[in-house]
Amino acid sequence: MYWVIVIIVGLALVAALLYNRLVRDRNRVEAAWSDIDVQLQRRHDLIPQLVRAVDQYASYERATLEAVTSLRAEAIDLASRARPRDLGRKEAELSEGVKLLIAIAENYPDLKADENFLNLQNELAETENYLQFARRFYNGSVRQLNTRIESVPSNFVASLFGFEPRDFYQKASDEAANVPLVEFGRLE
Repeated sequence: MYWVIVIIVGLALVAALLYNRLVRDRNRVEAAWSDIDVQLQRRHDLIPQLVRAVDQYASYERATLEAVTSLRAEAIDLASRARPRDLGRKEAELSEGVKLLIAIAENYPDLKADENFLNLQNELAETENYLQFARRFYNGSVRQLNTRIESVPSNFVASLFGFEPRDFYQKASDEAANVPLVEFGRLE
């Protein structure tokens, strides 16, 4: 009888330990997603300023400016309701649009020298770098949580308490996900 009680208490302690690890991992994933959300919001806030700066010099590039503005609106709308991988695809499209805006600056020497534009460009590069780090941390946290959810014996505790695997935040392609840090630098 004594051994039965010891085994039951031991199993309860193991279950509690596994549950606490799963909760810690789930909370890490939530915090990591919050970091991504903060960086995406920062980028979404910078893009209209960049569009205005380019618009002052390149009014005939209206189609590109409108496309980037539209992509930004779609990304903001999607952020509140999309799965991370779907949001990642939309954000990758937005990144391509921002690259087009920066490329437009190459045709306008006055714009390339504009201090406001250079500051926006640097802030955007910094945000992209922070976003890349946040995305890596999030994906690592998701990988750890999903591994625990799928591994024995924690999978029993996970299914008992309703822990679900999370989606990775992915760019549109593996090639896009492995892009090095953004460094716009001064355009001269």
